[in-house]
Amino acid sequence: MDSLRLSIVQPDDWHLHLRDGNGLASVAPHSASVFKRAIVMPNLKPPITTLPQALAYRERILKALPPDSTFTPLMTLYLTDHTTTSEIKLAKKSGAVFAVKLYPAGATTNSQAGVTDLFGKCMPVLEEMARSSLPLLVHGEVVDTSVDIFDREKVFIDTILSPLVTKLPQLKVVMEHITTRDAVEFVESVTSGNVAATVTPQHLLLNRNAIFQGGLQPHFYCLPVLKREHHRQALIKAVTSGSKKYFLGTDSAPHEKRAKEASCGCAGIYSAPVALPLYAQVFEEATLDMLEAFTSLNGPNFYGLPANKGTVTLVKTPWCVPTAYSFDSGTVVPICAGKTIQWSVESVINGEDSCEKKNELDSLQV
Repeated sequence: MDSLRLSIVQPDDWHLHLRDGNGLASVAPHSASVFKRAIVMPNLKPPITTLPQALAYRERILKALPPDSTFTPLMTLYLTDHTTTSEIKLAKKSGAVFAVKLYPAGATTNSQAGVTDLFGKCMPVLEEMARSSLPLLVHGEVVDTSVDIFDREKVFIDTILSPLVTKLPQLKVVMEHITTRDAVEFVESVTSGNVAATVTPQHLLLNRNAIFQGGLQPHFYCLPVLKREHHRQALIKAVTSGSKKYFLGTDSAPHEKRAKEASCGCAGIYSAPVALPLYAQVFEEATLDMLEAFTSLNGPNFYGLPANKGTVTLVKTPWCVPTAYSFDSGTVVPICAGKTIQWSVESVINGEDSCEKKNELDSLQV
């Protein structure tokens, strides 16, 4: 019996961490081998807070790609208490910056420079973003240590996001890496079309039990943290429903193995090499008919960009995920490391030059 094959419009990754320096050169080819575009996160050291910094980072990304790559990084700015309206105007005019990222200060990796008082210090900037149709990308968790870590998304929605959408209904907002039924209900409740959400492979595949099965599993630790099973089921129902409000955002976040397997391990799951096959696995259990819209159409629609012209062909052929990939001076462990998964990327056809490129991830492994 022939293997099941599925060709879809080439997808984009609407939430990606590429790091910098040698780490950037290690991981950028993994994303570029499958995805056509990606919204690149700005939480470097120092963070990308200005247009010149964003443009310089974009050049470093392009230099890290294979010579024949047509991958396009879509840049973002890191919102701080000191971001100015003039910076937003410059960013929008540039055509290179596609969004601004809100990190509540201390919420996740390299977020120390983030916002401490959104309504008190950032409203003029948010108003200018609304006028400019520049989306706000939200890490949706409060940082109040008195709030249980499993409740921080819900509290953020209730105390910050819902009031913000009420105050500025014209502001386009993407709630990144949603993890709860509460987030789904909030996204569905906004009828303006200005609020959307990205969903990661890990939050569709795993619940919080995965962190503790067989001992503490540092490579399943991410922020927002994995949640209960009923939240996972709500996410699956949302992304497979056909709603245009949800789209692919891997939140692929590489950390060197020693930094993950440490006494104070880093938050982040590296999924870039296996993300698309894992999404296919999730959708197959519900309906493969909705996979293309989620991976390839809804994101461009929200950002006001055309869908890609190329295609990706997935094939249902089991393969074993490498235990590690090279990263900087060490290695990075991907999600599902050493496990057999059911789908793989067979080929990528670039719509600009109709040049077929085989997936070369295996050649990049350790």
